[in-house]
Amino acid sequence: MGSDTISIKDLSKSFGKVKALDGVSIDIREGEIFGIYGADGAGKTTLERILCTLLQPDSGTCSIFGLNLIMDRQAIRKLIGYVPSTFSLDSDFSVEENISFHTHLFDLPFNKDDGMIAPIYRQLAPFSDRLARNLSGGMKQKLALCCALINKPRLLILDEPTNYLDAEHIAWLKIYLQNY
Repeated sequence: MGSDTISIKDLSKSFGKVKALDGVSIDIREGEIFGIYGADGAGKTTLERILCTLLQPDSGTCSIFGLNLIMDRQAIRKLIGYVPSTFSLDSDFSVEENISFHTHLFDLPFNKDDGMIAPIYRQLAPFSDRLARNLSGGMKQKLALCCALINKPRLLILDEPTNYLDAEHIAWLKIYLQNY
């Protein structure tokens, strides 16, 4: 496409006296797989939450697909999928209810054979009636990924994506992301 998918210039964010981000500038092009590494407390999750429009930066600018992070929040949310590091889906909903809820958020039909989510859903299907709180850590992570992909996002943000996944599923995730 030639233009930056994400363009961040001098982004800063503080929580009280703690400076989580201090003048971050990054340009990420469409089609790139980009990883953010750093020590605990380095601001990785803060940056991801800003990109997902869940937090607002204190200063700096950011655009995603040419949309302004602040002014075009709702439009950006339709273009991204996000899997946070901690399970954030409804634990009182079954697997099927969580998926159904996310399809309704985007006003989309649920197609378990859709190429984007089919490999994940096949692993979740035997547990479709199980409450999310009763899933293993790996199954919760797969459910979160399935829900994040429902809207066929142009940008997928994964915070600690390999948490709770076994080696087979980490390898699958790597292949999936390369073909995304």
